[in-house]
Amino acid sequence: MSEIKLIIDNREVTVHQGATILDAARKAGSYVPALCAHPDLKPIGSCKLCIVSVKGLDYYPTSCNTLAEEGMVVETRTDELQEMRRHTLEMLLALTNHPTSCLFCERRDECTDVRDCLRRLFVTVGCKYCPKDGSCELQEAVRFVGLQGVRYQISFKNKLVLREPFFDRNYDLCIMCSRCVRICQEVRGEGVLFNNPDFHRMHWIGPESLQDSNCKFCGACVDACPTGALSVRSGKWLRPEKTVATICPYCGVGCQLKLGVREDRVVSVSPDREGPVNRGQACVKGRFGLDEVVHHPDRLTTPLIRRNGRLEESSWEEALDLVAGRFTEIKNKYGPDSLGAFSSSRCTNEENYLVQKLARAVFGTNNVDNCARVCHAPSVTGLAACFGSGAATNSFDQIENADVLFIIGSNTTEAHPVVGLKVIKAFNKGATIIVADPRKIELVDRAKVWLNLKPGTNIALLNGMMNVILKEGLEDREFIASRTEGFEEFKKAVDGYPPERAAEITGVPEEDIVEAARIYAGAKKAMIIYSLGMTEHVTGTANVMSLGNLAMLTGNVGRPFTGIMPLRGQNNVQGACDMGALPNNYVGYQPVTVPDIRSKFEEAWKVKLPATAGWTSTQMLDGAGEGGIRGLYILGEDPAQTDPDTNRVRASLEALDFLVVQEIFPTETTKYADVILPAASFAECDGTFTNGERRIQRVNKAISPLAGLENWEAICLLAGKMGYPMSYAHPSEIMDEIASLAPMFAGVNFGRLGSAGLQWPCPSTDHPGTETMHVGRFSRGLGKFNVVEHRPPAEEPDTEYPLVLTTGRRREHYNCGSMTRRSSGIMWVWPEETIEVSPADAGEFGVEDGETVLVRSRRGEVRVKARVTEKSSRGVAFMSFHYGDVLTNLLTNAALDPVAKTPEYKACAIRIEKIAQ
Repeated sequence: MSEIKLIIDNREVTVHQGATILDAARKAGSYVPALCAHPDLKPIGSCKLCIVSVKGLDYYPTSCNTLAEEGMVVETRTDELQEMRRHTLEMLLALTNHPTSCLFCERRDECTDVRDCLRRLFVTVGCKYCPKDGSCELQEAVRFVGLQGVRYQISFKNKLVLREPFFDRNYDLCIMCSRCVRICQEVRGEGVLFNNPDFHRMHWIGPESLQDSNCKFCGACVDACPTGALSVRSGKWLRPEKTVATICPYCGVGCQLKLGVREDRVVSVSPDREGPVNRGQACVKGRFGLDEVVHHPDRLTTPLIRRNGRLEESSWEEALDLVAGRFTEIKNKYGPDSLGAFSSSRCTNEENYLVQKLARAVFGTNNVDNCARVCHAPSVTGLAACFGSGAATNSFDQIENADVLFIIGSNTTEAHPVVGLKVIKAFNKGATIIVADPRKIELVDRAKVWLNLKPGTNIALLNGMMNVILKEGLEDREFIASRTEGFEEFKKAVDGYPPERAAEITGVPEEDIVEAARIYAGAKKAMIIYSLGMTEHVTGTANVMSLGNLAMLTGNVGRPFTGIMPLRGQNNVQGACDMGALPNNYVGYQPVTVPDIRSKFEEAWKVKLPATAGWTSTQMLDGAGEGGIRGLYILGEDPAQTDPDTNRVRASLEALDFLVVQEIFPTETTKYADVILPAASFAECDGTFTNGERRIQRVNKAISPLAGLENWEAICLLAGKMGYPMSYAHPSEIMDEIASLAPMFAGVNFGRLGSAGLQWPCPSTDHPGTETMHVGRFSRGLGKFNVVEHRPPAEEPDTEYPLVLTTGRRREHYNCGSMTRRSSGIMWVWPEETIEVSPADAGEFGVEDGETVLVRSRRGEVRVKARVTEKSSRGVAFMSFHYGDVLTNLLTNAALDPVAKTPEYKACAIRIEKIAQ
């Protein structure tokens, strides 16, 4: 994009072609009032306050919607401009009846923080009672233009404040800028809000209740509001003493947040416009589900030791002495492989690195894993088999400029809402969307083709599409010949999946398979987006390899705006794998079985390391007790709720000789712990997270750890008590050690990360990071076509269990729900679990919407309310796993992918029974 130069208030400024004068003024540091303008919105120039003087023009253009031009000479503040702005602002205040005491009170600076108005004004109009006081754009505009009062009569509207789950809507303070309405439509794609102008007398923004609408409670309207008309209730009257930029601890998108801190407490959370991924946007969890959670009274803040069946408080010293002693005793008696560790996809890279180092250098075993095992381990193995690297090939921002988006096994707008915004933006720019999902997810409404497949038939669908592409000659023959291997064997396998056979297996109409194949293959820039709907199957690895086959077949990999994007479920599940919290790899995916690599780590860590790969988390649980794992350390994971076949997991945890769980809240898993160590939350830690596009970003400590120690400090103390000193002054030193041992991170250090982070691989300190992988050459050299055949799910419906249950996430909640269920606002929006069934199935079972039913599988049963919805296809039911009172995984199947050892959550057979009254 070309650049232009112009003069703003006697300062030369350079901006991109297409920038507005207002953009240029802001870059030059000149304040221009603009109450209707917002960086994310199309400019409308309605408030008229942003007028400027341009040399050579005989009028004053609005700067928000006037393009900057080469050589322009602009003045933003002249006497005439200020006089015109004063008149405009005066009229605006009169027309909207906005209270003026907060704008013109001569004693406002004398008022105290307790908001005791010296003029004894009503609480609804006094300046200190405005939640935006001091940060209100209207106040700033009044001060800037020098407006001293309003000559027109103003009638206080005294409208009822509308109370929503997270924020208040006070339209006494609304100035009808329409930012909220426009951001809901233009940016979020929802269109929930609408104007009720009422001739600028009793105006307000509808609907009357957002909870009764389709509002997703993302908070974008609140963040866009220039006044106090929309204000967050949590911490409403607390002004932060400082703000700290950090990364959201929920999903793997990696949104940057600003934490407002006062007296060592988080009092506010808002999305950061400087965030390279979210750019000022967030979802309901990140926007509203954190500040209350960090300081929730249920937080674990002191170590607990189980004595005579009861948990009793102890000191850190006593608890760590006990843990070190018991682990050492088990190791000496049964050998190092009788110990194991579950690291955490919710914790920092540095903490994950230390956990795997603890297992290998201190316990003496490679029995270390993380929760990627039960979600995205097939992504690591499957993509590595195709390309040589098991991570996203491209960057999230590239989604917006793709021609075609093939979304399969991903409920993007619910599970990863900020990535969903990028999909919506691509759609608005003309992209064609293909959705493959058994449920009618929200993106189906924007899709050209909906491939409504039966759960567990992904390979048949993809092979059917590739059969069409080959039969019609739509493949990229040059790419195949120059960049890949294994094509002929792959082609023979795909020949066995003509669209009619694929349709028979999947239940998708043959013509839809053909249309989807033609759309994807015909695009110059086609990108695949997938998630757990592809990986949590017994064919998870094969499913991912099949996606790799499709991308290589059409040459849609190794270029911007193409490739394959696995959407990661947890905030640092990518980083946990990167850091070597895997039984077969050290940090940077370096195999533990290669002697030269092992020698490098032995030299660095100064200890002999085990030579064979360890057990996965699923294998460790299956082998708990006699002859297997006897002592287990779990950091920040809850397998007793999130792993499949809960009864099996419970039995495994009970069989352990000694279990240590480090957590921020009590969970289903802590019920089985012999020692509970309190963990530090994301707000209490320094370190890094790696998001789903391989972006390593800084996590900045905002408050002191509530339990007195950061997680990395507790791990180091434990290692020291077991005879292996780990000495670091700060997590930055841990990252320096990581960079020294893993070539793919050699160029990473805290000083380089800044606010944008770095995308790996980053092999040297002068390397900018990698936005697009496999350009010109795959990590493994040539891309590998893999032969994959359809294999039915491990469990299929029958007359006894006629429905297929598939599981997933809801927008409002996260993982086991230990955090989101402690947010009162989130529980207001989505308070309980439901089972979603189609109207046809509900009719067949005689189930009414809202009725509590009994759901049974071959492994267990739960009671849950039924939700009758068109989102569910006939024969398919849906539940999430967020609620402790409805343990969905009592039902699910623990059958494993033979390669990645990942369980099949997405297809288990169930039946629904009415409960006798």
